Amino acid sequence: MRAAAGLPELVVSAEGQLSIWRKDPYPPNVIESSISQQSDVAESITTMAIYIPCSPEKAVEPVILNISSTGYYLDVIGQILGLSDANMVLISRTIGKASSETRFYFAAPKSYPLDMSSDLLNAKVVPFGGPLNAKASSLCGQDIYGDSILASIGYTWKGQDIFHEDVTLQSYYRMLISKMPSGVYKLSREAILAAELPLTFTTKTNWKGSFPREILSSFCRQYRLLEPVFCVSSIPLKASSELSRSNNKPEVSESAEQEREYANENESVDVDPKLVVLGSSFTCEVKIYSKCQDLILECAPNVLYKKQNDAVQSASLKVLSWLNAYLKDIYTSLEKEKQLANVFDIKFYRQIFFKDVLKCLSVCNCQHNETLGGKEPELNGVVENDASYINIEGAESGLCPSNGSLLCVCYSVSLVTKGELQKELLESIEEFEFEMGTGAVIPCLEAVVSQMSVGQSACFYTELPPEDLVLAAAKDLANALAFLTSPCCLEYSIILLQVTEPPEDRMEQALFNPPLSKQRVEYAVQHIKEFCATSLVDFGCGSGSLLESLLEYPTSLETIAGVDISQKSLSRAAKVLHSKLVMKSDFDAPCRSIKSAILFDGSITDFDSRLCGFDLATCLEVIEHMEEEQASLFGDIVLSSFRPRILIVSTPNYEYNVVLQKSNLTSHEDDPEEKIQSQSCKFRNHDHKFEWTREQFQHWASELAVRHKYRVEFSGVGGAVDLEPGFASQIAVFRRVFLPEVDDGLKDENSVCLYKVIWEWNRSRPPLTN
Repeated sequence: MRAAAGLPELVVSAEGQLSIWRKDPYPPNVIESSISQQSDVAESITTMAIYIPCSPEKAVEPVILNISSTGYYLDVIGQILGLSDANMVLISRTIGKASSETRFYFAAPKSYPLDMSSDLLNAKVVPFGGPLNAKASSLCGQDIYGDSILASIGYTWKGQDIFHEDVTLQSYYRMLISKMPSGVYKLSREAILAAELPLTFTTKTNWKGSFPREILSSFCRQYRLLEPVFCVSSIPLKASSELSRSNNKPEVSESAEQEREYANENESVDVDPKLVVLGSSFTCEVKIYSKCQDLILECAPNVLYKKQNDAVQSASLKVLSWLNAYLKDIYTSLEKEKQLANVFDIKFYRQIFFKDVLKCLSVCNCQHNETLGGKEPELNGVVENDASYINIEGAESGLCPSNGSLLCVCYSVSLVTKGELQKELLESIEEFEFEMGTGAVIPCLEAVVSQMSVGQSACFYTELPPEDLVLAAAKDLANALAFLTSPCCLEYSIILLQVTEPPEDRMEQALFNPPLSKQRVEYAVQHIKEFCATSLVDFGCGSGSLLESLLEYPTSLETIAGVDISQKSLSRAAKVLHSKLVMKSDFDAPCRSIKSAILFDGSITDFDSRLCGFDLATCLEVIEHMEEEQASLFGDIVLSSFRPRILIVSTPNYEYNVVLQKSNLTSHEDDPEEKIQSQSCKFRNHDHKFEWTREQFQHWASELAVRHKYRVEFSGVGGAVDLEPGFASQIAVFRRVFLPEVDDGLKDENSVCLYKVIWEWNRSRPPLTN
């Protein structure tokens, strides 16, 4: 209006009105074209829009816009809003992508006391008189007052025909959930009720849906921020090796995809090509700026990656994970806020973040209904820990998922009412792939699948998620809304179609027969027989693969125990051991000598006196999943406190990786130059924190043995000791020096019980399960 007042020779405006019109008439050819168009038969344009009332108590509803080809579409919108003049309709900026014509239409205030003579820079912002429309404002990112209409209609630049497309209730709720990074990922996977933004970025083959960098860029566009800035640093191999040995060593992650492909697709990444040499490692820093170029947040993970794309994607995922966690609870205390930022290596500028991001935060309905059977709405936790709420059908095939496995499932999700058990299908996918152990699906779904084998089906129930998710997934919103008015919950039906083993297992199976896992079991059995061991504890037992395998061999073992920090894995181990020890009553079974078995939930770096003084202890392919400091701590604890007669520790031989990766037929995406250079070999599993060479492993084990009066011998499975590059899986066998005073010291009067018993079985009494 101020600009119009300065152009009196071109336009006319009136004080107190929100309209501007031309002072001179249109050229004759434009007027003639308009008259000829009006003489034609009028056509009607029908499009669907969404009516969003400003009152939070009123529901969002669909409306139909019937527009004549000779009429003005804003007149129709004005009438729905209760306005007699289209000049009183205000139009928001576009919603979503820049090419979209989706906008909010709302009523201008009846009076707008704007001082036309005031200086523009010093003018005070005059608030609207009507109530703020929270739902519309949060989705739009600007203040919307009063009732509004969300529609995709209008005249495009230099276009003669009116553009229009339907805006449905489902598209509205999809816009709403896309305000969160996890929502963008769910939409990209078309699995709103099943998918979750993964916790870690793994391989290109295993990562499904939009990549973290794409999602972060989408988030910035959604909140009208500048594109994220990525600063990639290249560290030569020698420097990165020295850095990894220092106290502040960063973790070295496995590669994910080709740098060549990434460089072609992502030109905005700031990396000096002169610094990139063969065998370099990469780090990435991410910065996000407002439109005014104010720094909002930065993320600088202290992590090294073999390829620059891994560094960029992983840093992007850290920012997204922090955003997800923070936006779910924006009113948390400053102390928790700082803790959360430290966990994800985030530094953010609170005032700017609140001004440019949180004012656009979507309004989510977090109402939850009661669950089936009158149970308390805590089914997510129940499903994870209590198998009685899960109905699994079908015979076990023996092929079960483990962390790192690529799973393919068929699933459907339905709304189910309490009492009459009516169903409304919300979402179904015939083939849905995800990587186990990365948080790529909702926790309860992963917990159920971890107890299944290929070919089995399962059914379980959960409480309702936020209503926005349900309505964004619903195929028939009218039915879904009707269901939500009564007590109901979600029913998940799953069939496990396929399990593709983790890269480490695939590589090993391509070269070794029998597989290395079985060779390690046979190695342990050999030592059990040699020393006539009657008790064995498996540190880091996981899903109980070693303990289960030992039951197939006739041994002198009478007591077996397992310890792990994963309750999901322990649940699987308890199920397997129960079926072998309790269900099998064959007197001639190899496991007949076993008299007791127990599974503990706890960290192997903590001491528990109940496992003190066992004949044999094993820790097979576990320490590489810990930080190196934790691995050293475990070695000290087990040899100084648990003090087994024999300790067997195995871990991958990093020098053997070049052989495994050359033999891996599925690694067609790997860079050929990387295969030639053994120094740039990937770790065998994305979850490995380190992998030692033979020299590093022997140095670690020898120092432990000297400190705690053990003898140590080195061996391995897969390969040969006298052929390069040695064994695929290297093993250290620690033997305790038997001294009477040491044996007496094992009897500790002050018992320490830090572990929680998950499952316990004794031949003389029924099994106990917690």
